[in-house]
Amino acid sequence: MRTTSLICFLLFTTFLFANEDRKIIDKIDKMNGSAMEYYKKNKIVKSVNLFLEAKHLADSINDYYGFAIANYNLGKIHSKIENKSDAKAYFLRTLDASKKVDNDILIAKTYIQLANISKAEEATEEANEYLEKAIEYSEIKNYHTEVDKDKLNFLSIAAGTYLCDLLVDTDQLEKGLINLLKVKKLLEVNTPNLRTKGFFKYIYANYFFKKGLYNAAKANYEEAIALVEGDKHKINVELLSKVFKNASLNYYKVEEPEKAYAALLKYDTYKSQFLNTTKLEHDNIIKSKYLLEDYKSDAEKANIERLQQVEVANRLKRGNNVAILMLVLLLVSIIIISYGYLTKRRLSKALRARNTELEITKNEALKSSELKSKFISNVTHELRTPLYGVVGITSILLQNNDLKEQDRKHLNSLKYSGDYLLNLINDILQIGQIEANKVKLKKTSVNLEQLFKNIINSFESRLNETNNNIRLTIDEEVPKHIKCDKVRLSQIIFNLAGNSIKFTYNGTIDLRIKLLDVKGRRANLTFEVEDNGAGIPKSKFKTIFDNFSQLEDSNVNYQGTGLGLAITKNLINLFGSKIHIESEIGKGTKFSFTINFEIDSSAHIEKRVKQEEARHLIETNKNYKILIVEDNKINQIVTKSLLEKQDYQCVVVQNGKEALEEVRANKYDLVLMDINMPIMNGNEATEIIRSFNTTLPIIALTAADIEEVKDNYLEIGYNDIIIKPFDNYEFFQTINTQIQKSQLSSGVDFTKAS
Repeated sequence: MRTTSLICFLLFTTFLFANEDRKIIDKIDKMNGSAMEYYKKNKIVKSVNLFLEAKHLADSINDYYGFAIANYNLGKIHSKIENKSDAKAYFLRTLDASKKVDNDILIAKTYIQLANISKAEEATEEANEYLEKAIEYSEIKNYHTEVDKDKLNFLSIAAGTYLCDLLVDTDQLEKGLINLLKVKKLLEVNTPNLRTKGFFKYIYANYFFKKGLYNAAKANYEEAIALVEGDKHKINVELLSKVFKNASLNYYKVEEPEKAYAALLKYDTYKSQFLNTTKLEHDNIIKSKYLLEDYKSDAEKANIERLQQVEVANRLKRGNNVAILMLVLLLVSIIIISYGYLTKRRLSKALRARNTELEITKNEALKSSELKSKFISNVTHELRTPLYGVVGITSILLQNNDLKEQDRKHLNSLKYSGDYLLNLINDILQIGQIEANKVKLKKTSVNLEQLFKNIINSFESRLNETNNNIRLTIDEEVPKHIKCDKVRLSQIIFNLAGNSIKFTYNGTIDLRIKLLDVKGRRANLTFEVEDNGAGIPKSKFKTIFDNFSQLEDSNVNYQGTGLGLAITKNLINLFGSKIHIESEIGKGTKFSFTINFEIDSSAHIEKRVKQEEARHLIETNKNYKILIVEDNKINQIVTKSLLEKQDYQCVVVQNGKEALEEVRANKYDLVLMDINMPIMNGNEATEIIRSFNTTLPIIALTAADIEEVKDNYLEIGYNDIIIKPFDNYEFFQTINTQIQKSQLSSGVDFTKAS
C-alpha cells in the first residue's frame, strides 16, 4: 500500500513538472515568433531583446531547440548589421544545440550562414568546409517527414550552388565541375525558383568562360538572364548586374561588340539599382547599430541606478546593525570589516566588468565610423567614374567646329553641371581630410595678379547670369611673386568670390590685395572679398562656417551644400590665419584675412626656364604609341578619342593581365593604367611590369582620390598620377613630360630617375 502510494505520488509530481515545462516551452516558442515579427518589421532592438529573453529562458530548462532558434536569429541580426564576430559566435552556439536534438534542417542552414561569413572574411578554405558540412547534413534520412525532405532538398541545392560559385571563383575548376554536375541532377528532380536556376546557369557560364569555351558560356549567360529577369516575384538586381558584366566580357571574346556594349549598358543600369538598394540597406544597418547602442546605453544606466540603490540600502543596513549591536562592539567591528571587504571586492569586480563593456562599445563605435568613411570613399569613387565619361565626352563634342550655337550652349551647360558635381564630390572628400589632419600645405612660386585673373575668368558665365561684375585692386607695393600653396589659396578666393556672386544680383564684387608690412623676405598681405549683395544677419556670423550650414530664405533659392565656407575657414586656419566677416542686411558683406608669405625674388628666372621647357614639349613630335588599360567602356572611348585627336597611336586593353601581355609582346612609349579593374588591378600589373621593365613610363589614370594613393605610388612603380575627370591641358602636359623624361634617360632606371 505504501509503495503504491509513493509511486502514484511520484507519477503525479512528474506530470506536474512535465506540464509546467511544456508551458515554458510554448512561451519560448511564442517569444521567438514575436521576435521574428519585430525583425521583419525592422524593429531591431525589440527583436534582439525578445530573442535574448527566449535564449535565457530556454537555457534555464535545457530546451535545446528553442535555444538554437533564438541563437540562429540573433546570429542573422548581427550578420545583417555586419557584426561578424558576434554573428559567428551565435551560429556556433546554434550548431551545438541543434546537434543535441538532431535538427538537420537548422544545422544545414547554420553551416550556410557560417560559410557566408567566412567568404566575406576571405577565409576560402573554411567556407568550403562549412558548405560541404551543409551538404552532408541536408542528405535525406529515414526519420525525415515529406515536408522536411522538401526543405532539405532546397538547402542541398543552395549549399551546392554556393560551393560551385566559390570553387569556380577561386579557379578550382575541376572540383567545381564535379559539384556543378551534382547540383544539375538535383535541379532536374526538384523545382526550385527561377532565381536559383538563374544563379546556377550564371555559375556554369563562369566555368565555361574560365575554360575558354566562350560559345557555351554565351548560351548559359543568356539562359541565366532570361531566368532571373523572368522572376516576377522579385528581380535580383545584384545577380543581374554580375551576369551582364560577365556576359559583356564574353561577347567581347566571341567578337560580338554590339551585344557586348548592350550588355555593358544593362550592367550599368542594374548596378545603379543595386547601389541604391545597398545604400538604403546600409542606412538601415547604421540606424540599427545606433539603436542597439542606445539600448545598451540605457541598460547600463539602469544597471548603475540599481547598483546605487543597492549601495544605499547596504549603508542603511550597516547603520542599523551598528545601532542594534552596540553592546557587542567587538563582534560588530569584525562583521563590518568583513562586509566592507567583500563589498569592495564585489564593486571592484563590477567596475572591471563595466570597463570591459565600455571598451567593447568604444571599439564598435570606431568600427561604425570606419564603415562610414569607407562608404563615403567608395561612393565618391563610383561617382567620379561616370563623371569622367560625362565631362570627357562633352569636352570632345565641344571641340567640333560644326556645332550649332544652341547645341554648343547645351553642351556648355552639361559640362558646367558635370564640373559642379565634381566640385561637390571634392568638397565632401576634402572636409573629411581636413578634419582628419590629412591636408598639408605646399610651397610653389605664385604670381598673385595672374592667379586672381584666372579665378575671375572662371566666373564669366556665372557673372553673366547674375549681371554682376568683379573689380580687382592690388596695391603697387604688393610683391609680384610669393611662395605658397597655390591650389589652397585659389580655393579660398574661389569659394569666397563664388559665395558673393551667389548672394548678389546686378552688383559689384571687389577683390583686394593689400600690403600691411614687409620684414626681411616676408610680407604680410591682407585679402578682402566684398560685395553689395543681400548681406548676412549677425546672428548667423558664428554658424555660417559650420559644415552643411546655409542661410534660410524662403524667397530666394540659394544652391549649394553648405561646405564652401566651412572648407574656406579651415584652409585659412592651415595658413595660420583667421577669417573676419563684416556684413549688414541689404548693404553687402566683406570677408577678410591676413597671411604672412615668403617673397619669391627668383621667380622670373624660373619662369623663363619653364617657358623654354614648355616650348620644347609643345614642339615635340606626338606620334607616340600609348597603351590604355581601362575596364570601363565609356572611359575607354573618352581617353582614346582625346589621344587620337592629338595624333597619338592607342591600344586599349581591359585589365592588368592583358596589359602585361601587351607590354611583353610590343613596344610602347607610355602606359595609362587604371587602378580598380577586375582579374588583375593596376597596382599588381605595375609591380609586375617593373620587375622586367624599369624605363617604361606608367601613369596612374584613376578616379580614386589622390590623397589615398599619392604616398606610395612611386613605391608601386607609377611615374605620375592623373585624377579623373582631368584638365585636358594638364593631361597632355603630364604625358609629354613623362615621355620626354623617358627618352632623355635612355636606359636609366625610371623609378629612380623620377
